[in-house]
Amino acid sequence: MSAIPEFTHERVLTSMGTRSGLVITVALHSSVLGPALGGCRMWTYPTWADGQADALRLSAAMTLKNAAAGLDAGGGKSVIALPMGTALDAERRRAALLDLGDLVEALDGRYRTAEDVGTTEHDMLVVRERTEHVVGLPAESGGAGEPAGATALGVYSAIAPTLEEAFGSDDISGRSFVISGLGQVGGRLARMLAGHGARLFVTDIDEGKRQLADDLGAQWIAPDAALTTPADVLVPAGLGGILTDEAIDALPVRAVVGPANNPLAERSGAERLLQRSIVYAPDFVVNAGGVIHLEGIAHGQQWPEIAHRLTGIGETVRSVLRSAREHGTTPLAAAEALATARIDRARAHATVTA
Repeated sequence: MSAIPEFTHERVLTSMGTRSGLVITVALHSSVLGPALGGCRMWTYPTWADGQADALRLSAAMTLKNAAAGLDAGGGKSVIALPMGTALDAERRRAALLDLGDLVEALDGRYRTAEDVGTTEHDMLVVRERTEHVVGLPAESGGAGEPAGATALGVYSAIAPTLEEAFGSDDISGRSFVISGLGQVGGRLARMLAGHGARLFVTDIDEGKRQLADDLGAQWIAPDAALTTPADVLVPAGLGGILTDEAIDALPVRAVVGPANNPLAERSGAERLLQRSIVYAPDFVVNAGGVIHLEGIAHGQQWPEIAHRLTGIGETVRSVLRSAREHGTTPLAAAEALATARIDRARAHATVTA
C-alpha cells in the first residue's frame, strides 16, 4: 500500500448534492492571507474520488498563485464531478450549482468561488442564490465579467521575460509559438502574438477553431502534434498534465510558458526541463491574471490599476527566473519559495498579534 500524502488543507467538504445527486467537493487549502479565492470546475471524472483529488490539487495551487500575485487571498477550489458519459440538462445543471452554493455557504466566507473550466459567469448567478461568497458575476450584474481577457494579458506579459531568459532578447516578432488550446484565453493570446509578428502553430480538440487559425495566418496542427512540433516556445493553454517525462525528453522547444494549470504531469518535470535547458515559466505565476482581475473588481479598483498589476506579472516572472538562475534551482522551486515566504510572513505576523 502506498503512503498517504500529507494533508495540508484547512478544510475539505465533499457531499452528494441533495438536488443534483452529483458529488461536489469544496477544498479550502489556506486562508492565511485572507478568504480563499478559486473557481468551480465542472468536469467529467472516472470516479468521484478523482474529482476530489483534483479539488485538493487545484486548491493548493491556488494558494501559491494568489500569494505569488501579491493578493490578500488564500487558496481554494471547488469541483462538481460528473460521472463518465454524463450530460447535464439545464434543470440538473442548475441543481448542481445550487448544491455548490450550499457547500460554499457552509464555510462562512472563508472561501469564495468563481467560474472555472466547465462553468461560466452566468452560472455564478445561480450559485449566488445560495451564498454571497461568489465573485466573477456578469458585468451587467455588477460583477467582474469574463476574466479571460485579463488572464491572456497576464500571460502575454510573462512571455517577454521568458524569451529574454531563453534567447537574450524579449522580441516576439519572428519567434515561433505552438499554442495548444484555443479557448477563451488561448484564442485571445493567439491574437496578441499574431499582432506582434509571431509565427504560430495552433491546435485545439475543437475543429471549429480552425477558422481562428485561418484568420490569424497560423498553421493548424493536430492536437497530438502539439508536443512534437519544433518551435521556440510551447504555450500550453488547455488542461494540465501534458508534460510527462517522455514528452519533456522529446520536447523540441526552448521555453514553456502558458495559462494551463499544472502542465507538469510530475513535479520532477521542472528539473527535467532545467536539465534540457528549456526555460519554464511556472503556471501559477503566469496565469494569475484572472484572480488579479476578480480581486481587483471586488475591491473597487479601476481598470488602469488592474491593468498595471496584470502587466506586473512579467516582472514577477523575470524575478523568479533570475532567482532560479542565481540559486541554481528550478523556476518552479523559486516561484514556490516566493509564495511560501509571503504566507510564512503573514502567519508569523498573525501569531505575534494574536
